[in-house]
Amino acid sequence: MKRASGVLLHITSLPGAYGCGGFGEEAKRWIDCLAAGGFTYWQVLPFSVPDEFFSPYRSVSSFAGNPYLIDLNALRDAGLLTEEECQSARQGTPYTCEFARLGRERLPLLFRAAERVKDRKPVEEFLTKQGEIANFCRFMALKEQNGGRAWTEWTENTPDPEKVFAWGFIEYTFFRQWEEIHAYARNAGVKIIGDIPMYVSDDSADVWAHPDLFDLDSKGYPRSVAGVPPDYFAQDGQLWGNPLYRWDVMAKDGYAWWRNRIRATLTLFDGVRIDHFRALDSYWSIPATAETAKEGKWKKGPGRPFIRMLREEAGDALVIAEDLGDITPSVRDLIRFSGFPGMGVFQFAFLGDPHSLHLPHLYDENLVAYSGTHDNNTLLGYMWESSPETRRQILDYCNFDGDAWDRSYGHIIKTILASHAGIAIFPMQDLLTFGSDCRMNTPGRSEGNWAWRVTEEQIASCPWETLRHRNALYGRI
Repeated sequence: MKRASGVLLHITSLPGAYGCGGFGEEAKRWIDCLAAGGFTYWQVLPFSVPDEFFSPYRSVSSFAGNPYLIDLNALRDAGLLTEEECQSARQGTPYTCEFARLGRERLPLLFRAAERVKDRKPVEEFLTKQGEIANFCRFMALKEQNGGRAWTEWTENTPDPEKVFAWGFIEYTFFRQWEEIHAYARNAGVKIIGDIPMYVSDDSADVWAHPDLFDLDSKGYPRSVAGVPPDYFAQDGQLWGNPLYRWDVMAKDGYAWWRNRIRATLTLFDGVRIDHFRALDSYWSIPATAETAKEGKWKKGPGRPFIRMLREEAGDALVIAEDLGDITPSVRDLIRFSGFPGMGVFQFAFLGDPHSLHLPHLYDENLVAYSGTHDNNTLLGYMWESSPETRRQILDYCNFDGDAWDRSYGHIIKTILASHAGIAIFPMQDLLTFGSDCRMNTPGRSEGNWAWRVTEEQIASCPWETLRHRNALYGRI
């Protein structure tokens, strides 16, 4: 990898006028800031439709885009929304995503825009070419006709063609608007890293359209579900509830569904992080009736044949293997076989193991180093909550004299930038030295996540010139 750096900030966390960040002009201004700071990469979370707890990691589709990201101003300029309709959708606060309000109001507004479309041919052609998106549109139309119930309980199976078109218009608009933002980033020299969740929701277009690929009973309900055993984040483990794949069935057609998924993702982005990569070696299988993840057991994943497929589809694109958690020698061996860079996380470096691979002096070039991920506390929150002994160890490690640890973040960032890691990435909260009230997600907690946003003023206050100097100093430009 060419030595470089980047910033982790999900697009919903951007400024904007309509309840969450999205594909408006604010995204282009953000890209300008990244370029000014000498950053090569912008890393985002999945663009998928979020679940009822607003998580993008458990979606109704692995292929469809989040309607909340659509820029309403562009629809107004195209004559599909009125100025009054846009004004009625304006947010009440710039500091958090207004997910509850978006859930009530945004889709009816987008459906109204769809009704005003005069030339339907571009949307219809789009759906003809995008089979999985077309599946999603039919799924969402049927879900509404069946009172919002899970697909396993449906009685109506003929979708309303107008609703299918409305969803098709939403997805067509989503991808067309993102193409413009992506092109702007390319012109600015900024590459965008997306994120692929390992699993999908049981009540999703993916499972509905391809039930044979998942471990389901005769009625379509999961027999076993995904999660992880007890770890640093949760003493009972994490019970995610996603249906598990039938890897043996997927192997028969060369993992065609996954191939399609990788291709679709690398059309949207310049690279991708594969979440929970270790499941490709072995995964935690939990009985669907279990109360906690403790009741699970390890099962063998698809291994090297799947990795060969990934390498074929990815080509020269950056693929990051999220190798966090309970990592065994066989997982390490699979990552080495893949050639993909793994992850080093500064916040995991000081848990008592003097040989931890998360210590920056042990980073190698084929690694992406983070001060923290979207699942971690912010750097300020982490330092605040660390014991005095751990805090002192961190300060000594980063060559920071004195006890004013709240002024140490520049030293920590420089330590990561100076490491051998090929890419260094920092959550925006860490560059702004924000506290734990600004963390993105707390694993194991279903509510109160994903809503943090940054304002235009806060972005402007970030020391972009200083960061550019540091990126240049450590050879990352």
